[in-house]
Amino acid sequence: MRLRALSGFVLFGALAAFSAHAAKPKPKVKAQAAAVAPLSARERASQFLDRFTFGARPGEVEKLVAAGADGPDKWFEQQLNPAAIPDGDLERRLRDYPTLVMSSPQVLATFPDRGTITRIADGKAQTPTDPQLAAVYEVQLYKLQLERDAKHTAQLNVADARPAGAVDPQKEIDKTTAARIAGQLFSLPKAERMKALLALPVADRAAFTSNVAGQQKTTLMADFTPREREYFNCMAAGVGPAYLALNELTQARILRDILSERQLQAVMADFWFNHFNIYAPKDSDQWYTTAYERDVIRKNALGKFSDLLMATATSPAMMIYLDNWLSIGPNSQANGGNNANGKRGNRGLNENYAREVMELHTLSVSGGYSQADVTSLAAVLTGWSVDHPELAGPYLFDPKKHEPGPKQWLGQTIHAGEADEGTTALKALAASPKTAHFIAWKLAQRFLADDPPASAVERIAQTYMTTGGDIRAMLRTMVQSPEFNSRKYFRNKVKTPVEFVASTFRTTATDPTNPGAIAQAIDRMGMGLYRALPPTGYYITADKWMNTGALLDRLNFALMLTGGKFGGQRFDSSRLLALGLMSQPAGTTPSTIASRATLKGAPLPGASSPAKVREVRISHRSGGPDGEMDEAATPAVTAATGASSVATGTGAELALSVLETTLVGGDVSAQTNGLILQQLHQSASAGAANSASTLDMLTALVLGAPEFQLR
Repeated sequence: MRLRALSGFVLFGALAAFSAHAAKPKPKVKAQAAAVAPLSARERASQFLDRFTFGARPGEVEKLVAAGADGPDKWFEQQLNPAAIPDGDLERRLRDYPTLVMSSPQVLATFPDRGTITRIADGKAQTPTDPQLAAVYEVQLYKLQLERDAKHTAQLNVADARPAGAVDPQKEIDKTTAARIAGQLFSLPKAERMKALLALPVADRAAFTSNVAGQQKTTLMADFTPREREYFNCMAAGVGPAYLALNELTQARILRDILSERQLQAVMADFWFNHFNIYAPKDSDQWYTTAYERDVIRKNALGKFSDLLMATATSPAMMIYLDNWLSIGPNSQANGGNNANGKRGNRGLNENYAREVMELHTLSVSGGYSQADVTSLAAVLTGWSVDHPELAGPYLFDPKKHEPGPKQWLGQTIHAGEADEGTTALKALAASPKTAHFIAWKLAQRFLADDPPASAVERIAQTYMTTGGDIRAMLRTMVQSPEFNSRKYFRNKVKTPVEFVASTFRTTATDPTNPGAIAQAIDRMGMGLYRALPPTGYYITADKWMNTGALLDRLNFALMLTGGKFGGQRFDSSRLLALGLMSQPAGTTPSTIASRATLKGAPLPGASSPAKVREVRISHRSGGPDGEMDEAATPAVTAATGASSVATGTGAELALSVLETTLVGGDVSAQTNGLILQQLHQSASAGAANSASTLDMLTALVLGAPEFQLR
């Protein structure tokens, strides 16, 4: 169901409800009471899962509540040690993306850029020694030669250019070739198909990989190994398919956020990547970003801030992104500093990294430094570079580029010491109380409130100073704070697009079978993974992400997903309802659910009274090793005297109540509930209702509700 199929009042009613929630002035007395009012056991469990996962899966809140008063704390301590948490299901899924475990040179070799292919074509570099990879490169070289030939032909025969819209005869020939080769490959055993494809003439390889489509391509790709899929994609792409490494990284990130049992690590990796942001499509960062996310960000996400700062500073990805590898001391040997005639070259300092490491990574924009301090730090960091980034080389200190002599910076003298100068400066930044306050503020803004309370920030900053920037210790201080455990800071943060989409899959227990489509959806919502261009990264406050356009995008996404129109993704609303029923709080009865549903919104015209509810029937069976339920385990909601249906009446209200509890984790406003029920009644009046479609639409409307946008 597309968004336009819904009545406008549902969307704009939801906007009004959200605006009322976000903007309603609160009396001072009540605000003070809320600040000290503790969370209930269920609310506290929800608070931990809302803040430190990408969404609570059905039954997780109840599991923490059942573990006792310290259940959330025990869960949190487990999450602080991700290496001890088994994550086999995710690891098996990530095997589909071989570049995730590769070094940067291996990534570049797998998905070469145009410069690599051009150097080989011009005799300035060699093709890979691996015979299969060499066969893949042959296709890339063939396509480059076709480009060069076409350009040369166009220059000689400008007047003979093909009219716009004319059929390309070569394209038709290639399609015929692709169909012929497909038949040949499908006649072979699966394990022999790639070998046979790579043995074909290069023109046939190019024609086939570029033109095979539809079910033939889908079946072929499914039968290839992960490495063979990489070969195929590289041959199918245009010249220089380095971007394919980012596609793998992005899809893996989607799977990790949704499926990982190490949720806190995933959340903190997201936080720190945004803090130490790089723009992955920039130049060599296309092959450096994978290692940056894996070996720099995720590895240090729960360690010491000083280690994380140093790791980012010496990462080729950061050097490329903020151009420090181009920075050269004006009086350095590389700029003619040792010339006998005293003449200097025209190269000099690049201040990008020096500015951002103080403004965005450590001290903050109000950190008390001057432009002179920026220039001095840039001089300190000269020589911190990358060894041949076009070849995916490592971090390198180049003494020839380093500005000689002592430097005055932030009121202190950095004595001449080449690479040690930069290390000294970074350690000083990490040890600064201003850095402690800024990092504490950033953490509190992510996990407490857009405008974080000063009291909590100060406590976290103090922990930073006493522990040397221990990230685990700072997080412990936060979760033990009165603010974190008060209703004032409960479900007050708006989800970013990444958080919304990931939580949609997690709360509905939906397996993300098409992570590429999911990544594209997040991109359309304005938060492309690894693609924030400014060094600030993405903003995480409500004013950026909650507006009319954002709600339209989110509701439309939910409707497409639940309606089975999202990239072939399967969605099972009846299974979700079953999980929701089975995870209802202890002591819940059909009458309890019915009463809760009636209180949330006015009954629909013609709906049965809650007193007439006969049963909410759940079929149980022993779960298999994969935890899945068969069709017999789906619920039957018997809503009124007679028929079993969730299409109209009390059956819909019961289902809605269960879905709201399962997806939102608590009550929704009477306005939201009433709008959803009105939409259902309108669909029923138009003759469009049946149990399956109604349950799908109910789920979508709850996912699009203002309350689901909060965490």
